[in-house]
Amino acid sequence: MTITVDLKPEVQAELARQAALLGKPVEAHAATVLEESVGLPPAHPVPIAKNMVELFAPLRGLDIDFDRDKDPGRDIEL
Repeated sequence: MTITVDLKPEVQAELARQAALLGKPVEAHAATVLEESVGLPPAHPVPIAKNMVELFAPLRGLDIDFDRDKDPGRDIEL
């Protein structure tokens, strides 16, 4: 659907600024703003990671053991 909307210059400037920050065309950003205003879920929802391994899984090769070392080390004499 195509809709023509007359915007105040300051609203148009703010939409353009926000779109530039997001690296999106102004038209795409305006469509997203309208979709969000009517309560539609975003077209590409951002997944929420449950833990660090899941968060960094797309990077592959993350093999970190987050368990604490049980060995307190050696005794020192002062």
